Amino acid sequence: MAWDEWEQLKAEALQRQQGSTHMQLNQLDGGAGSGGPSLPGKYGDLKVSNDGLTKIGKAAHELYDRLWGEARVAVPSSDLAAADLSKQGFALGAGLEHVSNRWEEQLKSLMDACAHISNHMRVTKKLHVGDEGYIQRRMSSIAALDAGFDERVGAPGKKNKIYGEQSKGTKEE
Repeated sequence: MAWDEWEQLKAEALQRQQGSTHMQLNQLDGGAGSGGPSLPGKYGDLKVSNDGLTKIGKAAHELYDRLWGEARVAVPSSDLAAADLSKQGFALGAGLEHVSNRWEEQLKSLMDACAHISNHMRVTKKLHVGDEGYIQRRMSSIAALDAGFDERVGAPGKKNKIYGEQSKGTKEE
């Protein structure tokens, strides 16, 4: 592809984007046009894959445990060696102590990040489950209200069927 052709394609894409004054939703038409609201579950619900969140949280927790058990092993022996070298007058002791301190700081930072990720995934999973239930309750109540006020459910002037059958003592208008 030549450079001029690439520039032309970019300009055409930009022109299409700027010429568009409507919003595009990535949604499949239900087949009946864009009629009233759909009930939750009819065309799809809010879905959160807890498997992915759980796997990430579990991996972060396992890494935290391994860092605690395996990466800290060298710190005490390095500190002892640094102290011993410094006591004997070697400048290498101060350098080794600096490296050991830096290692411990970085290790703590990494362990904090792992704990944060693990906790965040656990909390996020719980929040999404709660959000999904809340949205579903709200959507179903909106659909019920909409059906109750929608004249298309029954002919104008007639009782709406959504309220159930009439009692035996009254007649339908």
